[in-house]
Amino acid sequence: MLSPESATVIRATLPAVGGALNEITARFYGTMFAEQPELLDGLFNRGNQASGEQRRALAGSIAYFAQALLADPDTRPDTLLARIAHKHAALGVTEDQYTIVHKYLFRAIGDVLGEAVTPEVAAAWDEVYWLMAGALIAQEARLYQEAQVDPRHPWRQWTVVERREETPDVASFLLRPADDGPVPPARAGQYVSVRVLMPDGIHQTRQYSLSNAPGDRLRRITVRRVASVAEAPEGEVSNQLHRTVRTGGELTLSAPFGDVVLDDADTPLVLVSAGIGCTPMVAMLEHLAATGSTRPVHVLHADRTPADHALRAGTRHLVEQLPDARAEFWYEQDAAEEPGSRTGLMDLDGLDLPADADVYLCGSLPFMRAVRTQLLQAGIPARRIRYEVFGPDLWLAHAEG
Repeated sequence: MLSPESATVIRATLPAVGGALNEITARFYGTMFAEQPELLDGLFNRGNQASGEQRRALAGSIAYFAQALLADPDTRPDTLLARIAHKHAALGVTEDQYTIVHKYLFRAIGDVLGEAVTPEVAAAWDEVYWLMAGALIAQEARLYQEAQVDPRHPWRQWTVVERREETPDVASFLLRPADDGPVPPARAGQYVSVRVLMPDGIHQTRQYSLSNAPGDRLRRITVRRVASVAEAPEGEVSNQLHRTVRTGGELTLSAPFGDVVLDDADTPLVLVSAGIGCTPMVAMLEHLAATGSTRPVHVLHADRTPADHALRAGTRHLVEQLPDARAEFWYEQDAAEEPGSRTGLMDLDGLDLPADADVYLCGSLPFMRAVRTQLLQAGIPARRIRYEVFGPDLWLAHAEG
C-alpha cells in the first residue's frame, strides 16, 4: 500500500521522473556494470543491453508500477509482477540483488534530476521501489519453493540426446538430465533459461520455450539462430548453440518457469504464432494429444516460407491426432509448397473464431500487436488473450487497455 504522502509526491513528480527514465536507466546500468562487472556474467544479456531493450523494460516497468499504485494504492499490477518474477526465477535472481539495484538506480536518479530530488521526493520513490521489489521477492520465493530450486544454485546439466536440424536456421535439442535424476515438473507453455559460456569467458543466458509435452522424461528446446540485422548484433546464445552443441554434449538449464501456460479448462483454444513463436504452441498441442483432449483447437501460424516453418510436419501430425482441431498457415512466399496454406500476412477476416476461446499468442511484438487488434475486432475479449514475450520487453504492461 502506497502511503497518502508518497502518493501525492509521486503524482506530482511522475511526469518528470517518467520523462527522464531512459536517461536514468542508461546511467544506472552503465555505472553498475562499471563497478560490478560480474553482474554481466550470466545475469544480464549483453544483446539486450546493447540494443537498449533492457533499459526500456526497466524504465517501463517502474513507470507502469507507479501509475498503477496511483490509480489504486491498495492494488498491485499482479500480471506485470508475475511476468517479471518468472523471468527472474529463471535467472536465479536473489533477494540481495535488489539492494544492489536500489543503490545504483537511486544514485542515477540523483545524478540525472539533481536538486529536484529533495528528501521527500527520494523517500516517495524509495517507497515505490521497495513496494515493487518486496512484491517480486515474495513471488520469486514462492516460485523457487514450488520448483524446489535453490536460487543460489539454479542451474543443472543436461545431456543432448539428439540434435535435429528443423530448418536452415532452426535446430532442436532433445535433452535429459546429465545426472539421470528426476525431470523437474513443467507445464505446457513454459520456458527454461539456457546458460552458455561464450568464447570471451563470459556466460550469457537466454530463455527458450519447451517445445515438447512436459510429461516426458525428455525435454526439447528449439532454437532459431538470430542473425545480425542492420546495427543489431547477432544473437550470442543462439549462434553459440548452433555452432558448438552436438549430440552427446551438455547444456546448462534452469528449471521451467513462465506464467503463460495451458490451463485445464474445456473451452475452445486458439493457438496463434509466427516464426519461432510456434514452439510453445507445439508443446501445448503435444500435451493435448497426450492427454486425449477433446477441446476444439484452432492452430494459426504465419511464416516467411514453408521451408522456414519449424516443426511444421509435427504440427500437422498433432492436429490430425486431435478430434476437433484444424490448422491454418500463412506464408509470405512459396505458399503453394504447403497444400491448403494462404499467401501473405496473417489475416483473420472470415475465420470463425469462438468468442469464448482462450487465445495464446507468441511471436514478434509487431506481429502480436497486429493480431491482437484483429482478435479484438473479431469479438475476442482482451482478458482471454494471453501472450509470451521473450527478451525483456514488457509490452504486456501497456497492452491491456
